[in-house]
Amino acid sequence: MKKAIAMSFMLLMTAGLLAGCNTLEGAGQDVEQGGEAVQDAAS
Repeated sequence: MKKAIAMSFMLLMTAGLLAGCNTLEGAGQDVEQGGEAVQDAAS
């Protein structure tokens, strides 16, 4: 029973980490697009 609980916990933690990575990647893309817009406006 303890093994099942431990495995479930590890699965949930892995899913949380993967979701966090996707969120950070999306935020990075938004910042990059904002920077490109500033460069275009300056040109």
